[in-house]
Amino acid sequence: MLALWVVAGSPPSPSDSIESLELLLDHDPHALLLAYANAALAGSLIAVWNGWRGSFFRLAVDPAHRRRGIATALVREGEERLRARGALRLDALVASDDRSAMSFWHAVGFEHQRERARFIRNLRTPTQR
Repeated sequence: MLALWVVAGSPPSPSDSIESLELLLDHDPHALLLAYANAALAGSLIAVWNGWRGSFFRLAVDPAHRRRGIATALVREGEERLRARGALRLDALVASDDRSAMSFWHAVGFEHQRERARFIRNLRTPTQR
């Protein structure tokens, strides 16, 4: 999956590691949605519920499999999973300079919330001590 993110053009982050994915799945075994085409990994989405809001991260589709509805299917499945857990509001983390991604999220019914900014602080990665 980490290779899929690279091929799909997702910007790298400090949490791009096997250890981070293992922590995610230990915390929520249903948070990772995967799509396959011809037995090959074609897409992924992280859909998490924090008890307050559902959030989507790392929507990625292999360029060889784009424009086939994979991303939309992953989002719809994520919406259903999060709705079943009690989510009334969903958000998606999207690179603001990625016009294709911005257009996609708008097309699947999400609004660009211009009045909010995101602040982050990177902590140590799981492999650092």
